[in-house]
Amino acid sequence: MKQARFLVSGRVQGVGFRAAARSEALRLGLSGHARNLRDGDVEVVAIGDEAAIESLGSWLLHGPPAARVDSLRREACNHDEPLRGFLMR
Repeated sequence: MKQARFLVSGRVQGVGFRAAARSEALRLGLSGHARNLRDGDVEVVAIGDEAAIESLGSWLLHGPPAARVDSLRREACNHDEPLRGFLMR
């Protein structure tokens, strides 16, 4: 299984970004989590098929309608915690 950590910057808190990211990730068959960071960004960790992770990354570039994504950064991830489903933290 592949893993990726995305950091999403812009107007991404208070606009339903995590819930929408969770819905999209579940639709793609991914596990992981989405959480707000103190600096105003959203972190999304995705675990699963590389093609599905790529699709999620493309979706994260825009997010839900109320969001404004200024930047998206993808990093390698080695998440040790076993995750089932997709959590919002």
